Amino acid sequence: MDDRDRAPNGDGGREGESGSDPNRGSDPDRGGDVREEILELLCENARHSTADLARLAGVSEETVEATIADLEGEGIVQGYTAIVDWDAVADERVRAIVECNVTLDRETSYDDVAERLAGFPEVEGLQLVSGDYDFALEVEGENMREVSRFISDKVAPLPEITQTVTHYVMETYKQGGYRFGDGGDDDRLSVTP
Repeated sequence: MDDRDRAPNGDGGREGESGSDPNRGSDPDRGGDVREEILELLCENARHSTADLARLAGVSEETVEATIADLEGEGIVQGYTAIVDWDAVADERVRAIVECNVTLDRETSYDDVAERLAGFPEVEGLQLVSGDYDFALEVEGENMREVSRFISDKVAPLPEITQTVTHYVMETYKQGGYRFGDGGDDDRLSVTP
């Protein structure tokens, strides 16, 4: 974006302050962590324009652009994505949460197992968790058979995997901080004692 595309900064930010410290805001009393504020704003709405982010964070557009470039370059911001209510789309997808237990040996770490699991395109999300199982996989496929076959043919045969439990997602009510549907219709009957 060049200078003629930018709206004048009327919020007290330092317009034209190229080369400024991207961690410093226009208010020195704020503690200076503009990076975290910009990250929170991007998580709230990744479609905010640079001008909007600058106005909301109280800094110049150049500071926002430099901060985002740094965050992307450092691998802190990995990408931008849409949150889709797939139940509202005609082409329905099957999603499942898969619990995986593993047994490690001296040469294999959780990171090694995670690297293999994350390499499968069917795996949409992967977390190492505490509790009764070790990994939580978010898996997506065209139908239940495809998801089941993926788990039985690719995940379960890994030597470190000792058990899998698959939970098919029946309905998604909230994802990425966004609620789906109207949320007000409860089809259950009221029961009064």
